[in-house]
Amino acid sequence: MDVNNTTQDNSILTILPPIPLGYNNNYTNSTSGSQNLTNILSEFSNYTNRTFDYYYYNYDCLNCYPNFIIYVVTCIIIAIGLPLTFVAIYSLYSQVRNDHVAPIYVINLLISDIVQLCCMICDVAQTTSFMKSMIDITIAIIFQLMYIYSLVTSVCFMVCIALERYLLIVFPLWYRCRRTIKSTVVICVVAWVLPSLYFLISTVFLLLPFPLLIFFCCATLKALSASVSILPEEKRRIVATLVLMLLIYTLLFLPYIIYIMTDYRNYKNFIQTTTLYYLSPVFLKLNPLADLVLYIFMKKGILDKILASVCCCRVEDKDVSSLENNTNV
Repeated sequence: MDVNNTTQDNSILTILPPIPLGYNNNYTNSTSGSQNLTNILSEFSNYTNRTFDYYYYNYDCLNCYPNFIIYVVTCIIIAIGLPLTFVAIYSLYSQVRNDHVAPIYVINLLISDIVQLCCMICDVAQTTSFMKSMIDITIAIIFQLMYIYSLVTSVCFMVCIALERYLLIVFPLWYRCRRTIKSTVVICVVAWVLPSLYFLISTVFLLLPFPLLIFFCCATLKALSASVSILPEEKRRIVATLVLMLLIYTLLFLPYIIYIMTDYRNYKNFIQTTTLYYLSPVFLKLNPLADLVLYIFMKKGILDKILASVCCCRVEDKDVSSLENNTNV
């Protein structure tokens, strides 16, 4: 690969194509065993060189305006997201009890966000440093895999939260009799293990939560409209949580899914400087901040205060407008 003729991304968190670059395992047409071995060694050498070229960072990366914008946005996300996520986890931990297990899912969601933020810190550090050896590249790849794993884990816990809201509204008696901390912990363990399947069926695995979130959202809204036993405040909180999760997945994850579906097998297209190429990683990095907003919406009383503030602002605007009209008259 000619590095000078391609655009390099300075971020280790831009997800690489799953097929080794330049590696071809089809040697059935080789004329002899020695020729076969020569071809294998040649292809492996090409793969190593291309991988090294892809991860060969230098200070000129930040001279590219889009890369510099991504770098600044990443720093802002880390500075805001990391302390607030720890505060949110501490706040939720005090709410966990045997009959109230929903915070456990949110805590695990926020823990996956912390892993993402730590990987972003490594991303920023690698951007401003010089990668000289394959050891540095290996470390970068490890952090990249950790970032991917935590992202997919975050999606799993979003589905868990949507499922919990759905069962609480549609099957309230059945769910209240069966929800315990033990069963919730088991589900959390499964949610942490399940993303390992992503590396086998990445596109399918990422697309699967989308119809599930839509189903849980629509079914819960339908059940809420017919329910009279749930307080209006609780209804608003549930609706806000489900709609926000669907928006997070649609706005932050779907662009990347579209991106890997269009350029999944073509490295030449993968490395081109397209709008989606630059925007999709930035959207993914915004996920920890979006989860903090989700935590705020799930907390009792906060949503009503926000709505009340908005209503008060509207009333004040109307009063000011009417006063101005009366003055003009």
